Amino acid sequence: MKVLVTGAAGFIGFHVARRLAGTKKCEVLGVDNLSDYYDVELKRARVAALNQFAERIEPAAGGAKAKPFETFRFLQADFADAEKFAGLVAYFKPDYVVHLGAQPGVRYSMENPAAYTRANLDGFSSVLEACRRTPPKHVVFASSSSVYGAAAKPPFREDDNTDQPVSFYGATKKANELMAYSYAHNHRLNITGLRFFTVYGPWGRPDMAPTLFARAICEGKPLKLFNAGKNLRDFTYVDDIVDGVVKVLLYPTAESTTPPDSAPTDRPMRIFNLGHHRPVETVLFVKMLEQLLGKPAQIELLPPQPGDMFETCADLSRIHAAIAFAPKVPLEEGLKRFVEWFREYYRL
Repeated sequence: MKVLVTGAAGFIGFHVARRLAGTKKCEVLGVDNLSDYYDVELKRARVAALNQFAERIEPAAGGAKAKPFETFRFLQADFADAEKFAGLVAYFKPDYVVHLGAQPGVRYSMENPAAYTRANLDGFSSVLEACRRTPPKHVVFASSSSVYGAAAKPPFREDDNTDQPVSFYGATKKANELMAYSYAHNHRLNITGLRFFTVYGPWGRPDMAPTLFARAICEGKPLKLFNAGKNLRDFTYVDDIVDGVVKVLLYPTAESTTPPDSAPTDRPMRIFNLGHHRPVETVLFVKMLEQLLGKPAQIELLPPQPGDMFETCADLSRIHAAIAFAPKVPLEEGLKRFVEWFREYYRL
């Protein structure tokens, strides 16, 4: 089968593409524009690691109709370029699309909202329209726990009110869900959105808490904890996230019974939480890093940061019922794996 993964040089996209290519049963096309929001060399290193999976698979004996395929290919391209991306999808004809490309970062969205409009709104519109023209079996896209905002109370449930996101980043992800619904409703696309909860692990982004904290500890620099470190986060190990993405991808929404020539009707468009359901105070997270790194942190306690949510916690009832998803990696083990990668990659 053919799978198109956007954001393949990003943190989660890299891990998803690697898992799919590693099965040697998929032809994976990874797309990323290698934006300079953070260190491009890290993105290039991820692509180099993925290229190790670029293997040509020959058909089995007797499979005369089977064609050889490459398990992974990478293309530097901007999915927000609507016509070019639509042409790419039409040429590749993916069976499945995993849209993980986006402009990330809650705090940066307060400083540069235009970047989020381009990548998360124009870009997602481009992806949906390309899939309308060349429909895959299933489209899975990344939403975020940031959509819950001020109105929701933990544990967050998919049916909670999401009309009050406290960051512009969260607002763009909420908009993505509404855009996806309209395409599922009007164009009969199978679409699933996944609300990720504080993903961490090897190859993580340098602007995220694990890397920022670990670097500050290793270099003996002040480590800033907003809201005096009392914020609670549902830290979810990246391998658990990948498990959820891949399982959801292979089980599209139920087929519509509406005749093709009839008026549009509601087509199932699913939203799932994908988290760990074990919130931890950020100050405790830092203490765990101190133990693993063998150095004390120089902690600087600060007031709450605009756009930050006090607590995130995923209710996993819906996704467990749908695909029997349950996180497997505890924070203690996940942080250990992260620190091992961090020391090796950054030589600290």
